[in-house]
Amino acid sequence: TGAMAAGRPVGHFLSREIQSSNHSKMAPLSTLLTVSLVSSAVAFAPPGVTRPSSKLYENFGFDFAEDQAENTPQIILGEANYKTWVNSVDPDNFLNQQYPLLARVRELGLLEKTAELGVLSKLEKQGLTLEKLEELLPAAEELGLLSLVGNNQQLLINGVAPLAVEGAPLLLPVVAGALDIGAPAFYAAAAALVGVDAALLANNVEIPFVGLSAGFYLGLLLVPLAAVLAAVGAFFGSLKN
Repeated sequence: TGAMAAGRPVGHFLSREIQSSNHSKMAPLSTLLTVSLVSSAVAFAPPGVTRPSSKLYENFGFDFAEDQAENTPQIILGEANYKTWVNSVDPDNFLNQQYPLLARVRELGLLEKTAELGVLSKLEKQGLTLEKLEELLPAAEELGLLSLVGNNQQLLINGVAPLAVEGAPLLLPVVAGALDIGAPAFYAAAAALVGVDAALLANNVEIPFVGLSAGFYLGLLLVPLAAVLAAVGAFFGSLKN
C-alpha cells in the first residue's frame, strides 16, 4: 500500500530485485569464464621461443680467437666507442669526417676546365649521350654497381674522390685528348703500361733504397690500371658500334 501510495507499483520493485539478483549471478559467471579462457590459452600456447642473441663479438665467436674485451680498453672497444674516442682526440679526423667533394670541385674550377676542354661534347662524339646513360642505368643496377656505390659511400668519398678530384687538373687535358682519338687511345695507353711493367721485370729493375722488385710491386698498380683503360676502350668501341 505504501509503495502504491508513493506512486510506484509493486511490480517495479520486483523487477529491480530480479535484475539485481541476475547481475550478482552474472558477475561471478563472467569472471569465471574469463579465467577459464586465459587458462586455456596458457595451456595450449606453444612453448616460449627464445630469440637468438644479437650481441656481436669482434672475435666472430671463435673459441681460438682473441677476446678483445680482455686485451682492449673499453673506451675503444667496438666501432662506435672507437669513433667517439677518435673525435675526442682530434675532431678534424679522417675517420668521422667526409672529404669536401663539392667544395674542392668548386675551388679547383673543375667544371670550368671541363667546359673549356669540351669533354662533354667529346663524350657525345664517342656515343656517350644522356639517352645512352639512361639506357645503361638498368644494366648497372643488375650488375649491382649502384648498390655497391650506395653501400660504400664513405670509402668512395674519402678514398677515391680525393685522388680523382685533386688529380683532375692534370688528368683532364689528357682525358680530353684521348676522347678526341677514341677507343684506340685507351688501348694504346693500356698496352704502354703493360709494356713498361714487362720491361721492368725483364731488366730486374729494383726500387731504390729498398731493393724490392720494381716490376712486381709497380705491376700491382700498372696491370690493374691497364685493365681499366682497356675496358674503357672496349666500352667506347661498343658505343661506336
